[in-house]
Amino acid sequence: MALEGLHHITAITGDAQRNVDYYVSTLGLRLVKKTVNFDAPDVYHLYYGDETGTPGSILTFFEFPGARPGRAGAGMVHRILWRIGSDAALAFWRERLGIDGTVFADPEGLEHELVVADVPDRPLVAAAPDIPAEHALQGFHGVRAYSDRVERSAPLLQRIGFAAVAGGWELAGAERRAMLHYDAPPAEPGLQSAGTVHHIAWSAADDRELVLLRGAAAQAGAQPTEIIDRQYFHSVYFREPSGVLFELATRDIGFDVDEPLAALGQALKLPPQYEARRAQLEQTLTPLVNPRA
Repeated sequence: MALEGLHHITAITGDAQRNVDYYVSTLGLRLVKKTVNFDAPDVYHLYYGDETGTPGSILTFFEFPGARPGRAGAGMVHRILWRIGSDAALAFWRERLGIDGTVFADPEGLEHELVVADVPDRPLVAAAPDIPAEHALQGFHGVRAYSDRVERSAPLLQRIGFAAVAGGWELAGAERRAMLHYDAPPAEPGLQSAGTVHHIAWSAADDRELVLLRGAAAQAGAQPTEIIDRQYFHSVYFREPSGVLFELATRDIGFDVDEPLAALGQALKLPPQYEARRAQLEQTLTPLVNPRA
């Protein structure tokens, strides 16, 4: 039983169209699913990733139209780390994004960092017409979170498979791995809103593994939910002691369960319980233009 690094990361946006424009046009990701928040179906849940929607590449956003800017604080992820393949790729992104270093932010202030990583994991790349494949983002390397009680998180992290390494914690499976770093939090408390991360999801194989990991998390003092059907994966949620909301999500279903790979992200896909509300939801949700289309 070993979690395979990150499955997905979910953040918040106040402007779905600007969000699509940035993550598709600027960062070159593919919009792989256009659906709704299963707990609040009058708002979007947008998924971006590599060409086939592979776990480990999936960045998702809830849209709350007009949401005020948020800020990361203690118990929140404050930066997403992306792998790139070379120093030449870093030079490409510095020119494209107009930055001097490796850190940049999206239009709502969500921080990202580029990491030239020496790992055996398969690159997870989307096909963007103006980004050479060798320079494209290659999936997640990890995240940075704020915590003022890192030592309290250690027993739970170890129980679900993390190992302490130089500078942080590594979660490594047979095929993928990801890093979790903790930084000292700012004095100002966090505000969950536009431009902040809502939760991070680690990649489990299937329900059998979820049951085992749910039990391990509970033994370490967490309060995990029951297994929840999210249509494209099954999930368990809990907060780790530093306050970061963790999800364990399965990789045995996939985003092509309700549309073919070639058509990912084109149509609004609704879970069965909301299909009867389609006409109303299509009127409520922000009209979107996919730059890739």
